[in-house]
Amino acid sequence: MTTTIVTREIALLRDAKDETVEVSSSLMDEDAFRAFYDRTSRGLWLFLVRVTGERQIADDLLQEAYYRFYRAGSTYESEGHRRNALFRIATNIARDAWRRRGGIVNTPIDEATASIVDHGMDERTDLARALERLKPKQREMLWLAYANGSSHEEIAEVVGVAPGSVKGLLRRARTKLAELLGNAPQRTGKETR
Repeated sequence: MTTTIVTREIALLRDAKDETVEVSSSLMDEDAFRAFYDRTSRGLWLFLVRVTGERQIADDLLQEAYYRFYRAGSTYESEGHRRNALFRIATNIARDAWRRRGGIVNTPIDEATASIVDHGMDERTDLARALERLKPKQREMLWLAYANGSSHEEIAEVVGVAPGSVKGLLRRARTKLAELLGNAPQRTGKETR
């Protein structure tokens, strides 16, 4: 995203604030918001591309997430809390978009996703296709844990689950991913769930 887009978004937010939106006085100033955007936008965009499977939808959701984050006007203890709140907003927006599109799970891999996973490697393409077949929450959790490096507490906050359940949910997501890749251990029927 270019600086002009950020400047335009800030101007739109200012206009909205002046006209209709009640925003607290604790808003980040323009420079702080711009710096936060610069630090977080690439990671959030990659997350949204992975979750939605479509670059154009990710672009739209990215703008909406920053708009809602800015409009909320909340203060946070740390950069990590701000980042988690932003990812939480983006996750909710992505889920809403997924529901509106009819809950399509097996969307074909598009060019943007293919370029992200590098065409030249069949294993990565297989991984991208397997990730697309996971439930959105499983994809979100795997991406946050392994691509974003988020802690279990951060994942719980973003995805909206209890912190104690993250480990088990991640294990199930990894198991499902392994099954989709054909790398799952064979079940003997004696295991308990």
